[in-house]
Amino acid sequence: MTAAHSYISESDVMAEPSHVPVMLTPCLDALAINPAGRYIDATFGRGGHARAVLDRLDDDGRLIAFDQDPDAQAVADGGFDDARLTFVARSFADIGDEIADLGLAGQIDGILFDLGVSSPQFDVAERGFSFRHAGPLDMRMDTRRGETLGAWLSRASHGEIARVIKTLGEEPMAGRIAARIIDARANGQLTDTAALARIVADAVPAKISQTKRIHPATRTFQAFRMFINDELGALDAGLAGALTALAPGGRLAVISFHSLEDRRVKRFMRGQARPAQPSLPMAPEIEPALRLIDKPRRADAMETAANPRARSAILRVAERTDAPEVTT
Repeated sequence: MTAAHSYISESDVMAEPSHVPVMLTPCLDALAINPAGRYIDATFGRGGHARAVLDRLDDDGRLIAFDQDPDAQAVADGGFDDARLTFVARSFADIGDEIADLGLAGQIDGILFDLGVSSPQFDVAERGFSFRHAGPLDMRMDTRRGETLGAWLSRASHGEIARVIKTLGEEPMAGRIAARIIDARANGQLTDTAALARIVADAVPAKISQTKRIHPATRTFQAFRMFINDELGALDAGLAGALTALAPGGRLAVISFHSLEDRRVKRFMRGQARPAQPSLPMAPEIEPALRLIDKPRRADAMETAANPRARSAILRVAERTDAPEVTT
């Protein structure tokens, strides 16, 4: 992204009447869907993109959807009676292994990643994503496994907390916020997400918070969510797995909403499309494994007016070549 900081604020997400798939038509166009092809929705969410892909497939087409969120599986089980859809209750970090297990490595015609958080996840206070509703300090995408935010905050040091907020939230007040969290923990005040939001807001000087469009807890909550779910590590694994899954000519489309994610996507695609060549004069040239498709796209004015969360969305697209993946 061109901006130093780019966030989906919770107010942007909550402004939606329901979860609306972002950049739907550009994504479908980017995938260049073959009606009889095989596709992956790496981030099923509430099924908006998946339903649109299925609408473009014929009886021979197939869609494999990934999501580790149990609520997403409930949507797939209850709202999709379609033999062409296979739902995989795993993180997109496991795409490479899962597609290999299905015997489909190198045979997928297109893969879509939508890295945004869906509005229903904020709607349910029990998930612990929202600073507008009191809920448990959880934040796990997969509530069946892993450490909750509350468990981590109960043992993390000031330095660890500050480092997460600084690196994943790009929050300049990270040290002050971490100190307030440590004090609140010692006083038994770290009780739920609403309390955490108040603690963070109190740590940010009013002269700073009053000049920001977003709530003062936005960056901290986003940083904690990304940390608890290892979102950047999962993205790296998911992109690498996608490369092994795609057939030559298959498309990879990724929507990012945050500068940290977009930089990783950009670096991955460019690294595979423009590999560094060996310095030795007789060494064979390294062929690119991807071909970049057009320039990165943003949502148009009509969509951003109707759907505030689309304001920070950026879509990058690449096409698989028949060359091996580039190792770095």
